[in-house]
Amino acid sequence: MKQILIAGLITLTLSVDNALAQSRDDWPSPIPNEYFGQVLFDRLEYTRTDEQQNIAVWDMQAWYGGDYHRLVFKSEGENTQNDGMPTDLERAELLYGYLVSSFWSIQFGVGTKGELSSDADMENYAVVSYQGLAPYWFEMENSLRINEDGDMQFINETEYDWQLSQVSYLQPRLEVVANLTDSEKYDRQSGLSNIRIGLRYRHEIVREVAPYVGVYYSKALGNTADALKAEGKSTSETGVVLGARIWF
Repeated sequence: MKQILIAGLITLTLSVDNALAQSRDDWPSPIPNEYFGQVLFDRLEYTRTDEQQNIAVWDMQAWYGGDYHRLVFKSEGENTQNDGMPTDLERAELLYGYLVSSFWSIQFGVGTKGELSSDADMENYAVVSYQGLAPYWFEMENSLRINEDGDMQFINETEYDWQLSQVSYLQPRLEVVANLTDSEKYDRQSGLSNIRIGLRYRHEIVREVAPYVGVYYSKALGNTADALKAEGKSTSETGVVLGARIWF
């Protein structure tokens, strides 16, 4: 009886193996790598400051690639209306991004910043960024910039979307800038430089278009604040904003 059972099991195993071998020919091909892209204007806004200045602001990010490897472009800047000065480009960066975990990617590349005029002395730099979703759903971007002269600057941007309904959000936003070295050429003092706190309420007309209104408060700190005071300039700024978050 035992020999009959063993023979039956061997026969069944061989039959299953033969069936699997035959069915493999009919299996579909593995899913190929696919590439996608997105352009996001997180801030496209018009600002009115407490000093009666009107400022147009943009903050965008675009990427193209797959799940792990991506080419990323970031741009941010502002233009103060009717002051006779050129647009201030706060950053334009071209980066390679690699997904290091489910919610975080490391990015590195090159960037430039400065006034957009024909005689401007643009500041070129290398940048390393660690961007992703922190615990409790905080969106964070941590960037280290090193320019051609070896001057270093660290920037942290943190946002949180508090969902009020299916289409409306309240978004606190924090930006912290720290100069790790002095820079005489670009008039930067070492130490914690600036902090900016904002709050925006946005409502989605469709998923891709969400107008918003908000307020912000910006404050210079440390050596940067001391330098501004010595020049008779204000060390803080408050403003209201009207804009839209757009992606496609």
